[in-house]
Amino acid sequence: MKKIFISLVFALTVFRSYADEGMWLPMLLGQQVYNDMVKKGLKLKPEQLYSINKASIKDAIVIFGGGCTGEIVSNQGLIFTNHHCGYGAIAAASTVEANYLRDGFWAADKSKEISSELSVKFLNRIEDVTDKINKELGSLSGAERNKKYNEITSKIIKEIVGDDEFKDAVVASMFKGNQFFVFVYDVYKDIRLVGTPQESIGKFGGDTDNWEWPRHTGDFSVFRVYTTADGKPSKYNANNVPMKPKYYLPVSIKGFKDGDYSMIYGYPGGTNRYETSYGIKLSTEINNPSLVELRAVRLKYMLEQMKKNPAVKLQLASKYASIANYWKFFDGETKQLLKHDVYGEKLKDEEAFINWAKDKPEYSNIFKEYAEAYNNWMPYAKSRQYLNEGIFGSPLLAYVASWQGLERTLAKKDYNPEEVKKAINNANKARTNFLKGENKKSDQQILAAVVSMFYSNVDKSQHPKGFYEDLFNTYNDIEQNPYKMFAADVFENSMAFDDAKWEAFKEKPSAINIVEDPAYKAVKAFIQNYTEHFAGKYTEFVSKTNDLGRLYMKGLFEMNPTKMNSTYPDANFTMRVSYGNVKSYKPKDAVKYDFYTTLDGVIAKYIKGDYEYDLPAKLLELHKNKDYGEYADKSINDIVVNFISTNDITGGNSGSPVIDAKGNLIGLAFDGNYEALSHKLSFDKDLNRTICVDVRYVLWCIEKVGGAKHIIDELTLVRK
Repeated sequence: MKKIFISLVFALTVFRSYADEGMWLPMLLGQQVYNDMVKKGLKLKPEQLYSINKASIKDAIVIFGGGCTGEIVSNQGLIFTNHHCGYGAIAAASTVEANYLRDGFWAADKSKEISSELSVKFLNRIEDVTDKINKELGSLSGAERNKKYNEITSKIIKEIVGDDEFKDAVVASMFKGNQFFVFVYDVYKDIRLVGTPQESIGKFGGDTDNWEWPRHTGDFSVFRVYTTADGKPSKYNANNVPMKPKYYLPVSIKGFKDGDYSMIYGYPGGTNRYETSYGIKLSTEINNPSLVELRAVRLKYMLEQMKKNPAVKLQLASKYASIANYWKFFDGETKQLLKHDVYGEKLKDEEAFINWAKDKPEYSNIFKEYAEAYNNWMPYAKSRQYLNEGIFGSPLLAYVASWQGLERTLAKKDYNPEEVKKAINNANKARTNFLKGENKKSDQQILAAVVSMFYSNVDKSQHPKGFYEDLFNTYNDIEQNPYKMFAADVFENSMAFDDAKWEAFKEKPSAINIVEDPAYKAVKAFIQNYTEHFAGKYTEFVSKTNDLGRLYMKGLFEMNPTKMNSTYPDANFTMRVSYGNVKSYKPKDAVKYDFYTTLDGVIAKYIKGDYEYDLPAKLLELHKNKDYGEYADKSINDIVVNFISTNDITGGNSGSPVIDAKGNLIGLAFDGNYEALSHKLSFDKDLNRTICVDVRYVLWCIEKVGGAKHIIDELTLVRK
């Protein structure tokens, strides 16, 4: 009786199957999951969701850039994605004189569309390579297993991709290494900017509203895929033509109501829902607080300079947005994990597993070994965070760290001159790119701050040997801050900034020039300290916990064999589909949030000239005249700007299409809500919401605010 009870409890906790939880592999949707989708309102057949034999929704979904999702919405290769996903390309296309980031941009015709460095990937096929990989891995564990795994996967990828730059393949591990699939992609490299709203629309609310509901952000941008005349992938070429896609999404402007079915396709970047209590503790006590503290400092000094100068704002905009996004996320994640006692819930799950595993030698010691692994690593975890988020948080130090390979090459007694020439050329290109994005004033302040914070907050026994002693001996004016003096000296004397020194180095390259550079000397001290004392411990920790995680997951399915076909794997930037409903929610006592926000709500937040809440004059005029075209919601005589759904998403889903029961696009996912920011580690069945921009607001901004009705004319609009 006791064993039966434990299994039932375990099934309800570890393998949660709440109605809206799950990022499912669309090619492996089981009958149980599909039936649940139909119960919620889905009107499509399985082969319309995913098919290898004919066009389906999966053929309209792309990996956009390096970490977002986009969707094809016309028969001419038009892509909708988020404004923040296109942010870097928009900023790169902008100048102070033609500031598309600030003022928006709409190509009058295809000849005016702007080329970019972006690429998109279409999923071609998936193969299950579990048996093949497991056969070669055998019983290997730890570092040996990792090495062999990398060899196997590299071979698999090489066999598929070869030297074809327009193909890519990724071997993805599922269920912590218990299952493996290879995902094969077609890569398109001629991606052009078609249009973007003004930043005051696309980023309305800024960091203040980030991760918050209610929200009023027009987070969208528009791009296009180009191919050769015969439809093949290509780099940019003026003779290329708009893509003829296998499938594109119709766009619905008929609206929806609270409770309607919603489905999201995309590429969620990463979750760790099967993490242990030890991992939760590490996140809430060390990793997250350290990251939040260090990023806050970087953001402070960057924002100070961005507010002073439009050119600096343009220069740092993309980097700042990226840092800020996850600064707030990890702050919220920690608070929600603690609020909902996820640590305590994990302990209950683990106790049930331990009781089940008592008489099973393969599993009985898993949590004893987990305890040992975490106890061995925890004392050094902060040092690693302060290196990655602190020391490398200075763009200068992150850049000069790349000189290590060049130093090693030059230090060889019999180095190859051609090898050195190539290394110098690469270093010179890297320097040019670094200087293009570098803001010295903010970076100098960041450097002073993070070096000071490392000294104060990391255990003294883990400091780089001699570094701080030398710093205090050199900069000992009692009336000045030694860290600021140190940073000023580094910025004044590094050849990273001095063209004359750099040219002299290129003419007569020497390892001593690198070693004596003050910026390189500083970063090398921290890198050597970590490499010599802590890197091995971290590698051992990761290898051990990977082995334990794989075994734990295997045990979970052995304990609950019926769950194997109805449990989703953690997100890992492979195509997933989640399903749920458009839905309001109650975040706390006496408060209920509606499922949508409106243009009236945007205007209510408007503050003329404000950094986060300004609005374009054209939008204000259109609202005043109630010139909504066909995009107003008839039930409220206003435009719906954002809405929320119960869909399960995470980072990487930015730009994902929100699709109705019949397969029509109704919005673009762009954020989650603050009350459920624990979602990478724990899904909240009551509070989890995905924040989406309503496609009707997108189309209104394109046609009415942007004056680009020719783009609307490309779409297949669903009105009834």
